[in-house]
Amino acid sequence: MSFSPTTPVTGTAQTGLTSPTYTIAADTAPSALGRQWAVTALGGTQTGVRTHTASDPFTVTMERPATFRAVPSVVAGSSLPQVPRNKYVLRVRKGVIPVIGQGAQPALFELVMNVPAGSDTADSANLRAALSLLFGVASQVSAGVGDTIVTGIL
Repeated sequence: MSFSPTTPVTGTAQTGLTSPTYTIAADTAPSALGRQWAVTALGGTQTGVRTHTASDPFTVTMERPATFRAVPSVVAGSSLPQVPRNKYVLRVRKGVIPVIGQGAQPALFELVMNVPAGSDTADSANLRAALSLLFGVASQVSAGVGDTIVTGIL
């Protein structure tokens, strides 16, 4: 199954946000290598949060590599040379106001996944396990990450 979020998206716990949900609509990604959705409506209590506009973006984008890299040939009896990686990016853009009375500037949140070529075939279970842990931890500590971004305290 390809990356295709369904609407509404249930957000994770954050300080000041109660039961956040995000209604999304398909949008055109900046690159032909990506798929993008824009937030068109909010649910739950999200005082002060704004939905997507052209000058105040709120989007989620997934991008794949331009060309997929393969595992290089191995000469019998030698070790595998450096393995190339395929880079995937999950990106959220959200307009934020840097100073009261000023226009919104896009904040950029990126999750970059560098996957060794060939591992999608040879070890897919462990790729999936790594993603399971990654997104589980991200969900579990979402509010803590938000607090760290706001307070600067890790």
